[in-house]
Amino acid sequence: MPRLPRAVPPVLAGLLLLTACGSHDSPPGAGGDGRVRAQALCPSDYTQYGATPSPRRPTASASGTPTSLPLPSPAPEENGVRITKLYAWGPGSGCLGVDHSAEFEVVNKTDEAVTYTVTLAFSSSSGGVAGTADHVVEAVGPGRTGKGAAAMHATQSGDAEVTGVKVLKVRSVPVAEASSASGPCPKAGVRVYADRGDAAMGLRVVGLHLVNCGTRPYELGGYPRLELQDEEHARVDGVEILRGTQEIGTGIGGQDAPQPLTLQPGEAAATTLAWRNTTQAGTPVNAPYARVWAKPGADPVTVVPELDLGTTGRLGVGPWRRDEAYRDPEAGARP
Repeated sequence: MPRLPRAVPPVLAGLLLLTACGSHDSPPGAGGDGRVRAQALCPSDYTQYGATPSPRRPTASASGTPTSLPLPSPAPEENGVRITKLYAWGPGSGCLGVDHSAEFEVVNKTDEAVTYTVTLAFSSSSGGVAGTADHVVEAVGPGRTGKGAAAMHATQSGDAEVTGVKVLKVRSVPVAEASSASGPCPKAGVRVYADRGDAAMGLRVVGLHLVNCGTRPYELGGYPRLELQDEEHARVDGVEILRGTQEIGTGIGGQDAPQPLTLQPGEAAATTLAWRNTTQAGTPVNAPYARVWAKPGADPVTVVPELDLGTTGRLGVGPWRRDEAYRDPEAGARP
């Protein structure tokens, strides 16, 4: 990688390394400044859109320093996010395998606390995309600014020279409805979240999961109720939500008859969302968000299955079934 100007001073580099692979929290609740778990300079494993990031400590010597790359001035705002800094990381930086990272700010212009997932695209000198990176900024209060940093692994960029970064996608979920695959048990006593799903030949399949993380049995039966939303969180009408996935495809789950379930603490259930993204005459429908009611009377949870429904106008939803393979290690840990 060529030597670049404006190296970061050692004091600043040390500060970056301290915040890069750990986490720092603001006071809980909407009154905080939104700087919650902004530890993305060293990548961490998490379930998308709601799970708690797991900090990864440095595994190499912290003797190296990141090199600052130039950004347009003033930095443009995209989808409510402004990128503030771009770095290239060299050997010994303390973040093994991290090639480039970018810091950003996101302003919450709503009247409720929001968790954001920001996806950045690092651009190469050839004009293409060298790689992408996600980061979750949790619990940004109304009118507050959340800060985060996303890192691209060195294996993504290969030999490409990174010359810039832009905001590729922003997803936002109200904290009161955030999905969760780990962390503290919600007051409702259950976690609801969507997995990353699978796609092949126009067929999309996403798993919807529910874990009883509370201390009491949780009864389920039938199908979850869904409300689809567009990028602005406006309700998407005109999509037929089918009971079962039989009309979408075969061998994809979600085709059993519904049955009542009683989940003991630490047990789980799952179901299937299935659709096709075929595009013919008409306007394609994209609904990134889905509000989910696990059963009548349950509190809604917002998941982000990225429903690219094409012009099919149909989404298949299977019934809840017991997930025999799952056991929650945090059973009974409800605060």
